[in-house]
Amino acid sequence: QAQLVESGGGSVQAGGSLRLSCATSGDTISDRCMGWFRQAPGKEREAVAAIYSGGNSPYYGDSVKGRFTWTQDNAKNTVYLQMNSLKPEDTAMYYCAAGPKGLSGCALASRYNYWGQGTQVTVSA
Repeated sequence: QAQLVESGGGSVQAGGSLRLSCATSGDTISDRCMGWFRQAPGKEREAVAAIYSGGNSPYYGDSVKGRFTWTQDNAKNTVYLQMNSLKPEDTAMYYCAAGPKGLSGCALASRYNYWGQGTQVTVSA
């Protein structure tokens, strides 16, 4: 059973950068969907970035393409989300998630069964 712990959130001004980390324990990040999702108050949870671990082409949500970058360190069982050129509309709770082994379709929240506690990102204008 995987446990996920996010870190790296905080408050920044528009145009700034943050790097989120998600450390996984209890299982590896290989051969499964790993994703970053976010949820702002009053809005639905949306996929920010996701990948079937080991794949070459992460999925990015349209609103973050060109600004956010997925990286991962398999040896550390950790995934990262580098967020540049942040905008006020990026303000949300950000969650790391892991799916069951062998299941793809990584852009869908329903594919995930393990979630972290979330880390808050606040971007001021």
